[in-house]
Amino acid sequence: MNIKHIFASTLVLLSLLMGAALAGPAFSGKAILTVSGKIDEKNQANGFALDLEMLEKLPQQNFSTLTPWDKKPIKFTGPLLRDVLALVKANGTRIKAIALNDYQTSIPISDATRFNVIVAYKMNDETIPVKTKGPLFIVYPYDQDETLRSTVYYERSAWQLKALIIE
Repeated sequence: MNIKHIFASTLVLLSLLMGAALAGPAFSGKAILTVSGKIDEKNQANGFALDLEMLEKLPQQNFSTLTPWDKKPIKFTGPLLRDVLALVKANGTRIKAIALNDYQTSIPISDATRFNVIVAYKMNDETIPVKTKGPLFIVYPYDQDETLRSTVYYERSAWQLKALIIE
């Protein structure tokens, strides 16, 4: 075997290994959430993209809660934020949540384990349209813990969510 064959074989092996490193679950629909930063699982070169179908395959949670933005309690449905973080193998301490309108908020990773925060894609059993806080909404179960009924946690909520950056 000459040096050209060894080099070519090495390149093939490296490309297979690189492909395996990016072999997280593939998405087939339109990506509605991207997760990047300090994550160990990727399905794209720069992070992990999720479509609605992938979010629906995660264990689902729902709760009804009164929010400061609505007059009546709303039922929210979606996966727990901690399950999304586990899917991408997040290993940071903070989450920068970014909305379609460029609103940004910083959420301690510990909130995801301390509270049942969800990444909601449904409000009152209906998919959330962009014009009414969709497609995704990070929401805390405000009515389940008095601690959550404060500006600190209201500001950590993010509707029209498009990206999470793990820091």
